[in-house]
Amino acid sequence: MTLNIGWIGCGIHATQMLLPQLVRHDVKLTALCDIDGARLADAGRQFGVTNLTSDVETLLATPGLDAVGMAVGPDQHLAFGKKALERGLGVFMEKPPAGTAAGARELLAASEKAKKPLLVGFMKRYSVGNKMAANIVRSGRFGDVLGITGYYMTAPGYFVGNVDYTGFFLHHCVHYMDLVSFLVSPVKTISARKIEKVPGRVLFHVGFEFECGAIGNIAMGTIQSRGTPVERIELMGDHQRIEVEDVIEIRWHRNPPFKVADPAATLADDVDSLTWKPNFTAAANEDPKGYHALLADVVPALAGIETAAPTIADGVVAMERLEILRRELAL
Repeated sequence: MTLNIGWIGCGIHATQMLLPQLVRHDVKLTALCDIDGARLADAGRQFGVTNLTSDVETLLATPGLDAVGMAVGPDQHLAFGKKALERGLGVFMEKPPAGTAAGARELLAASEKAKKPLLVGFMKRYSVGNKMAANIVRSGRFGDVLGITGYYMTAPGYFVGNVDYTGFFLHHCVHYMDLVSFLVSPVKTISARKIEKVPGRVLFHVGFEFECGAIGNIAMGTIQSRGTPVERIELMGDHQRIEVEDVIEIRWHRNPPFKVADPAATLADDVDSLTWKPNFTAAANEDPKGYHALLADVVPALAGIETAAPTIADGVVAMERLEILRRELAL
């Protein structure tokens, strides 16, 4: 069944990342909404939509609408998400689902009351390296995850003229408040330490204890250029580890024997390391960052089919962890 979807927010992220991947699925963009007239008109031209409005209520009243997607600010996600659910429409929204954990809980209550899904854009679960790492762990071939380490950075230029770290926490760090449990297990405790060179340039290490017994540490901060790879994850097991570089390259190290002194040394399928990275020279519409794969789960979920798409319940958990982190750091 083709879903008729209305979309709120036609900024760069929506028009360059989300909507191009959304329309590859069985959907029809029925209406678009944005307060910027030029941006709205440009999005209508790009995606062949003529029903354009600057008013959210008008969009939500569009006849035949099945669901609503949105990529706006945290406060707008809360307000517009509740309005859509009250009209009986399923919702997909970018992260964060709200500016606070309390707001996320409001959305969860509204989703439950309306009996309509609210899906959240935690696409890091679907980034190709992270997805493969999770699949290896879930296959049973890796054994227990004993630890997770990694880093996730952005540049200090993000804060030019505004040294409020709120945007960094809400739009960046929230991903890892979700991702660590996707790769390991529910979190039991969170601790954190920081160093702030000057206002706007901060580095902090986040310690995790997991319900499965694993431990972890993720470094986050605003001290690296986004022109370089700024993301890495390593899962540690018993004589095994998985390394994901820049979300697209993965290495699975297992338990190989020493080979230098062995005249019969070879590569063994069952013990040697495996590596993979995408072929960017291939003429294929692949999306290693994960938006297409995320929406492949979101679209049927909006139609009432159960999928693995991240829900507002996951959003609540991530936002609650984020607030614990900010309290630990006093930022």
